[in-house]
Amino acid sequence: MKNTHKALFLALSFAAASSPLYPQNAPGGERSGASRTVEPGSGGALSLRKISLFSSGVGYFEHSGAVPPSAEIDLPFDLEAVNDALKSLVINDPLPGASPSVSYPSEESLERSLQSLRIDLSKNPGTAEIFAGQRGAEIEVFAPASIRGRIVGVEYRMASGAGGEPAMEAYLSLHTGEVLRVIALKDIASFSFTDPALNGDLKRALDLIAANRVSNTRNLKILLPGNGGRVVSLSYVIPVPVWKVSYRLDLGGKEPLLQGWAIIDNNSDTDWDGVELSLVSGRPVSFIQNLYPPYYLERPTLPLSIAGSAQARSHAPGYGRDALAAPSLEYLNADANVYPGEAAPERLSAKSFAADAPPPSPVGPVNAAAAGRAAADQFAYTVKNPVTLPRRRSSMIPLTEGRVEAVKYLILQGSGALNQTIHPELGAEITNTTEMKLPAGPITVFDGGSYAGDALVEFFGGGEKRLITYGEDLSVSATASSGTDRFFSSVSASGGVMTIVRRLSHQRTYTVKNASEEAKRLIIEHGITSGAALTEPVSFLEKTDRVYRFLQDLPAGGEISFTVKEEIPLSERVVLGGLSLNALIAYSSGGELPPAARAALAGAVELRQGADAAGQALAEKESLRQRLIAEQDRVRNNLAAVGPSTEPGRDYLKRMTAMDGEIDGVNGEIGEAERLAREARRRFEEYIASLSF
Repeated sequence: MKNTHKALFLALSFAAASSPLYPQNAPGGERSGASRTVEPGSGGALSLRKISLFSSGVGYFEHSGAVPPSAEIDLPFDLEAVNDALKSLVINDPLPGASPSVSYPSEESLERSLQSLRIDLSKNPGTAEIFAGQRGAEIEVFAPASIRGRIVGVEYRMASGAGGEPAMEAYLSLHTGEVLRVIALKDIASFSFTDPALNGDLKRALDLIAANRVSNTRNLKILLPGNGGRVVSLSYVIPVPVWKVSYRLDLGGKEPLLQGWAIIDNNSDTDWDGVELSLVSGRPVSFIQNLYPPYYLERPTLPLSIAGSAQARSHAPGYGRDALAAPSLEYLNADANVYPGEAAPERLSAKSFAADAPPPSPVGPVNAAAAGRAAADQFAYTVKNPVTLPRRRSSMIPLTEGRVEAVKYLILQGSGALNQTIHPELGAEITNTTEMKLPAGPITVFDGGSYAGDALVEFFGGGEKRLITYGEDLSVSATASSGTDRFFSSVSASGGVMTIVRRLSHQRTYTVKNASEEAKRLIIEHGITSGAALTEPVSFLEKTDRVYRFLQDLPAGGEISFTVKEEIPLSERVVLGGLSLNALIAYSSGGELPPAARAALAGAVELRQGADAAGQALAEKESLRQRLIAEQDRVRNNLAAVGPSTEPGRDYLKRMTAMDGEIDGVNGEIGEAERLAREARRRFEEYIASLSF
C-alpha cells in the first residue's frame, strides 16, 4: 500500500476514535435521555440506555433508571410515531403486583373536550358568541363602571362605521335585578363570570388549547403505582431514518483493505448521551397500524326484545357424530372443564407466579457485547464504545475494517457491445473475509495511492464473493455480432401424428482488442436466453439468474474472438390425416426430413391421391344426377303449361320418360363410386394410423 493512502486511512480512523461520539471516559450514573421522567416531588430522569437502529426504517429505544413510589413518566413522541409506540411499548417493573398503565390524549380529545365544557371554545368564538352561549349566567362587566347582571342575550344594531358607512354593532343585554341594561360590546373593557365553575371551565379550555398548540407532539404518561423505590425499564419501537453504510476499498497493496463506515442520524429533539448503539441489518416485517385514533364500528339496530313472541325455527339433524365424544352432564366438571379420565389443566393466574419473582418479559435482550452478531435472520453491529450524538445531528462511525481477498478483472457487459464498440469496465472480485455480514452500500475504490472510482455492492455475507465495477478501461475495446439459425433435429410419427423437432440456435461472437502493453483478464457477461441451453462453450466461470460469466485471457497488444451458442428446441406436431395433398407432397419431397420419413410419407401421398381421385369421380356422378334432375323439372313445367294432349306435350312426356331411365342409371353408378371412395379413404386412414418411424 502506498504511504499516502495508508495515511489517509489512518487519519480517518483517528478522527473517529477522537470524535465526541466516543468519550474516553463514559460517565456513569444517570444520563439524560430522549424521554424525561416526571416524578412527584423530584425532577429525576429515566435515562436512554440502548438504541438499535434497523435498516427497515425503525429504531428500538430502551430507557432504565431508578424511580420513587408512584412514579409518573412522560414520554413525548412525534405524532407520526405514536401508532408505533402504542404497538411496541414494553414496561418492566419488578415490583410484585405492579399494575402500570399508560394514558394519552386522544386524537379527537381536544375538540370533544372543548365541546364538553360549559364555555365552548372549539369553534374559536368571539366575545359576542361567548355571551350568546351563556344566556342566564351572571357576569360582571366594566364599561367602564362595574355592572353585574345576568345575560339575556346579544343583539345587533345598525350603526355608523368608519367613514360614515353603515355597520352592524353587537350589544349585550343584562338583567341587573331591577332593570334591563343594554351595553355596546365596544364599550366593555373587561368582564368576568361570577360563577367559579364557569371561570374554571374557561381556564381549562385555554389550557387545552395551549397544550395542543404543538400539534406534532403527543405525550404518553406512564403511571407506575407502588410503595417503594426500584429500577424500572421501558422500551419501544418508532420510525427513524434508515442508517446507511459506505465503504472504502484500497486495491493498491498486496493485501487489499476494506473499511466500512456507518452513517446515523439523530433527528429527534433529544441528545443521545453515552448510549449503547447497535446497527441491525436485515429485512424484518414492519408496518404501521392506526392504534392512536379512536375507531368506531357500525352496528345494527335491533328492536326491543321485551315485546312480541319468540320466532319459531327448526334445527337440522346432525350426522356422523361420535357417541364417545359427548359425555353425560353428570360427569362434566363445570369448574375445571374436564371429562372423566382427564387431568385438570393447570390454570394460569397471578397466583401461579412466585410472590418475589417478576413477571416474564415479552421482549428478550436486544444487545450483546460482540461487535457483530447474528440476530435471528438479521445481523447486528454493536458499537463497542458508548455513543454520544447531539439532537438534530448526524455522524459517521467506523463499522468494520479488515483485509479482504480481491482479484482485478475487466468486465464486459455483452448486451452493450452488440453492433457497437464499447470499453469493458474496470472491476474486481472481492471475497468477504471479515467474518461479518456487510450491508449493501457504495464503495469508493482507491488504487495506486489515488482515487480510482465508485462502485456499488449488494448485501455481502461472510465468505461470499462479489463483482464490483468502478470505471472503464479505455485501452480495451470490444464489439459483438449475433445471428440465428434453425436446424432439423428429429422426426417421429405415431397414431397419425408426426412430430418434428428443430433447434433454434442463437450465437454471439465477441471481438475484444487490447491496445495496452499489459496482459489482462476479462470476464464476459453474456445474457441468458430464456428457455435455451448453452452448447458452446460447454463450461463457464459462474452463472447468475440473468447472465453467464466467461473468463478469458487478453494478451498484451492482442485481440481475441469468443463465440457463445445457445439452442432452443422447437417442436411441431402435425396431424397427417388433416393435411392437404399439397402439404403431404411438400413434406415427402422436401430435403429436411430423412429418407425413411420421406418414403413413408410418399406412400401416404399415393393413397391420398387415390382417395382424392375416387372422391372426385363420386362428385362428378353426383353433379351429373343433379343436372338430369334439374332438366327433368324444366320439362315437367313445360308439360304442365301446354298439356299432355297437345303435340308438344306428348313430346315432353317422352323426354321425361327417357330422363327417368338416365337418372336410374346414374344412381347405380353413384352407389359404386361411393363404395370406391369409402374404400380409398379407409386405406389412406389406416395407413396414416399405422405409420410409425
